[in-house]
Amino acid sequence: MERLDKLIASRGTLSRKDAQKQIRSGAVTVNGAVCRQIDCKVDPDTDEITVAGQAVCTDRHLYIMLNKPAGVVSATEDRREKTVLDILPEELKRPGLFPAGRLDKDTEGLLIITDDGDFAHRMLSPKKHVDKRYIAKLDGEITPEMITAFENGIIFRDGTRCLPAKLEILPETDGLSGIVTICEGKFHQVKKMFSAVGRKVVHLQRISIGNLYLDSKLPIGKAKKMTKLDIDAIFLGNLH
Repeated sequence: MERLDKLIASRGTLSRKDAQKQIRSGAVTVNGAVCRQIDCKVDPDTDEITVAGQAVCTDRHLYIMLNKPAGVVSATEDRREKTVLDILPEELKRPGLFPAGRLDKDTEGLLIITDDGDFAHRMLSPKKHVDKRYIAKLDGEITPEMITAFENGIIFRDGTRCLPAKLEILPETDGLSGIVTICEGKFHQVKKMFSAVGRKVVHLQRISIGNLYLDSKLPIGKAKKMTKLDIDAIFLGNLH
């Protein structure tokens, strides 16, 4: 059980003081009944709470799928650039959210935002072998030699060796686009891997993490709350 004012403040964008004002004003309901007691004890697992008619997400942790657009940075805050947290709808904002992994500013596609650090570590650790898949459009054709190089593990100019990766030519693209599968997340990794074999990435989109695929009905720039099935899918069906 948690205090009502504390729960509202921890699950949304209101401060503790503002949450108390909302409660005292009669703007808060618990299971359909107005509650004006700031220290009222509620069960976040079963009680339904609203503030000014807006349902409060009482889940202890939040998991969000974002179809990231180009032009925003994968960060919690930035003084100069718009971040992925800035573009979330108000009903999905709460303290402690962060992007689980990064996508470059000009890269689009699947990005998970959460406040669960243990989950993020499990998903991002190379030891867990959670595959990330990207569609890469290139400035030149993919060759069999490139596919072999990816399978053997690309070595960057500074000597950094990548784990073995999978490169497949995307049908009906004249060899100019491919699906890349990696299980790690080095800085600018996919772009650097192609650069190492003489190709430049002109467009990059992440389409899946583990067995969780970007929702084809989720418009670019939009976000939605993930289900338990979504979360479980991340750790199922890996290629390694």
